[in-house]
Amino acid sequence: MRKQFQPPRQSRRDFLKQAAVVSAIAASPLGLASAQGRRVENIGLQLYSLRAEMAEDFEGTLEQLAELGFKEMEFAGYHGKSAAEVRRLLDGFGMTSPAAHIQLGAIRNDLQQEIETATTLGQKYIVLPSIPGDERTLEHYERHADMLNRAGEQTRQAGIQMGYHNHDFEFVVQERGKIGYDYLTTLTEPDLVAFEMDLFWIINAGHDPIPYFNQFPGRFPMLHVKDRTAEGQMADVGRGVIDFTDIFSHADSAGFKHYLIEHDFPTDGVNSIAYSYNAVNNIRF
Repeated sequence: MRKQFQPPRQSRRDFLKQAAVVSAIAASPLGLASAQGRRVENIGLQLYSLRAEMAEDFEGTLEQLAELGFKEMEFAGYHGKSAAEVRRLLDGFGMTSPAAHIQLGAIRNDLQQEIETATTLGQKYIVLPSIPGDERTLEHYERHADMLNRAGEQTRQAGIQMGYHNHDFEFVVQERGKIGYDYLTTLTEPDLVAFEMDLFWIINAGHDPIPYFNQFPGRFPMLHVKDRTAEGQMADVGRGVIDFTDIFSHADSAGFKHYLIEHDFPTDGVNSIAYSYNAVNNIRF
């Protein structure tokens, strides 16, 4: 149970946290969700959202996120910290790291080192976050699928699965009406390669994510929970128009395990992330 508000003893950080809670519940339509139904038990964050804050104060930022209630951290770089240091901090703050975004060059050239880092951190997924602009033809997508399968064979030995995170460019229609994302989903092996669905980017591309959940059941253990305004702008969760309640209701068929908030350019740093946290915390599905 939350402690009763006591103004004389409240720190600035506590004030910001409480203000974010009140703002999220009052302003977000998600705050009106029924108390009935399922909820996200362990809300996570893709730390790319706070890359500047992490670079400036790695430990302090993780501490703030833990105090907000975050349980899972997906990394996009470790800012000079060793895997052992990061694991010590996560353990101390009662958090885990299910995954990290690892660039294509590292996967191609130094995958074993990434496996060792992931093992130390207890991660279950090594996620390719994007592919270069000059490697996006259909022939390239075939090669990427093959590379992900081969990498998955290697990571499987350590109990880790490869993953792929989408943007919107994977859904560009190419020759014969084909799109790259369909090559990745159909040419990769389900036991070797998982998918991290970024909800903003697939919707920004004009596609509905739900047919993919139905067509490829169990292959989407990770979600990037990222909102979009009607005008196409990225937004804090609850300030846009994406129907997260409907999407989350497909958790069992899609295989959702990790709900990772992300905002590429939050307007107010940790406070923006706090707004999104409380919006997700109020979703019932």
